[in-house]
Amino acid sequence: MNDRIEKDSIGEIKVPVDKLWGAQTQRSFENFKIGSEKMPIQLIYALALIKKSAAITNKKLGKLDNDKGNAIIEAVNEILDRRHDEHFPLVVWQTGSGTQTNMNVNEVIAHRGNQILEANGIKKKIHPNDDVNMSQSSNDTFPTAMHIACTISLNEQLLPAINSLKNTFSKKIDKFKNIIKIGRTHLQDATPLTLGQEISGWHRMLEKNEQMIVDSLKFISELAIGGTAVGTGINTHPGFATMMAEEISSLTGFRFTSAVNKFQALTSHDEIAYTHGALKALAADLMKIANDVRWMASGPRSGIGEISIPSNEPGSSIMPGKVNPTQSEALTMVVTQIMGNDVTIGFAASQGNFELNVFKPVIIYNFLQSVELLSDAITSFNVHCVKGIEANIEVIERNLKQSLMLVTALNPHIGYEKAAEIAKLAYKEGTTLKEAALKTGYLSEEEFDRIVRPENMI
Repeated sequence: MNDRIEKDSIGEIKVPVDKLWGAQTQRSFENFKIGSEKMPIQLIYALALIKKSAAITNKKLGKLDNDKGNAIIEAVNEILDRRHDEHFPLVVWQTGSGTQTNMNVNEVIAHRGNQILEANGIKKKIHPNDDVNMSQSSNDTFPTAMHIACTISLNEQLLPAINSLKNTFSKKIDKFKNIIKIGRTHLQDATPLTLGQEISGWHRMLEKNEQMIVDSLKFISELAIGGTAVGTGINTHPGFATMMAEEISSLTGFRFTSAVNKFQALTSHDEIAYTHGALKALAADLMKIANDVRWMASGPRSGIGEISIPSNEPGSSIMPGKVNPTQSEALTMVVTQIMGNDVTIGFAASQGNFELNVFKPVIIYNFLQSVELLSDAITSFNVHCVKGIEANIEVIERNLKQSLMLVTALNPHIGYEKAAEIAKLAYKEGTTLKEAALKTGYLSEEEFDRIVRPENMI
C-alpha cells in the first residue's frame, strides 16, 4: 500500500495515501490496539456538527477566511451524508479526553477541505488545529458532542420505540378489558383483576419512563462549548459560546444552550449519569414486563399458560415442537447490559480530577450502546411478541374459578379468621371454596353466590 508523509508537532509519520486522516489519527491508530470497540459514529457526526457550527460562527465573527470556512462546511456535509465513515477508525480505549478522536475529525475535514479548495483552484491550506479547531479545545468539543449525540439518539431512536410499544399496550388494554383473571403477588394467587388492568400497569411504566427521560434532557441541553481548555474560554470570542449553542440548535432542530458554568461542564458528567439513570429505570421496568409475559405464557400445558405468544422459531435442538419466549429472553439480556453500563457510567462520571474528567469516551460509548440496545430490543419485543399476544380464555377462567383467594370477598361479611378457615379447608380437602364455606356453616349457598363474584372484585 502506498503511503504519504504527514507531520504534526511530534514529527513525521506515514499515513496510507487513500485515507483522509492525518498524523495524530495515525499515531492513535498505531498506539491503541485495544479491543474492537470503535468510537460510535453518532459521536463522530456530533463532532462534525460542531465543526460546521464553528466554521459558520467564526466566519460571522470575521475570524475564519470565507474560502476555508466554506470548504470546511462542505467537507462536514459529506461526513454527515455518511460518505466518509471509513476514515474514523479509532477505538474507544484512547486518551480519556477524546482528543485523538477530535483530531481525527479535524484532520479528515482539513484534508477533504483542502481537496475541495484545490478542485476549485483556490491556493489556500486548511490546518486541522488552526482552522477546523479554531476557538475550540477537545476538552469542550468532546463533552459538547456527547450531549448532542445523547439528545439526538434519545429523540430519534429510543423515545419513538417506547411510544410504539405504548401504543401496542393501549390496544391490548382495550382488547382485554373484560377478561377477568386471577392476580398474583409473591408468585402466589391473589385477588382478581382484568387482563387489561394488568397490562395497563405496563403501559403506565412506559409513560413514566418516557417522562423521566424527557425531563432529564433539560440538563443534557447545556453545552460545554466555549470553555476551551479548562473552562476559562481562552482563545475564544466573548460571544462564541452563545452563538455556537444557537447554531447547533439550528442545525439539529433541538434546543441547546451554553452551559452556565464551563468549569463544571468540562469536569463533570452528572447530566449523562442522571439521564442514564432514567434508562436504568426503563430497563428495570422492561425486565418486569418481559418476565410477566414469559411467566404468563409458560407451558403450554404445565405452566401458567394464560396468554399465548407468537411462535417465531423452534425452541430446541432436541425437543421437537418446543417454542420458547425468545423475545423476552433477548430483552432481559439487554437489561442486564444496561445495568452494567450504568455502573460503568456512574463510576467514570465520578472521576473528574481538577478541571477535566478523562473518562469521556467510555461514558459516551456505554450511553449510546444503551440507547441503541434498548431501542432495538423494545422494537423487536413489540413487533415479534407483544403485538401477537392473545388471551387463553379457557385457562384464565379455570385458574380464576380454582383460586382460593376469591375468599377475600368474604372478609367484610364473616371476618378474616373465618374466611381463612374456609380457604384452608378447601385447600386441605381439595374442594371448592363454596363447598368448604357450606361445610363450615358460616354462609348459605345464596349468600356465597351473592358475595363471591369476581366481576365485583376488580
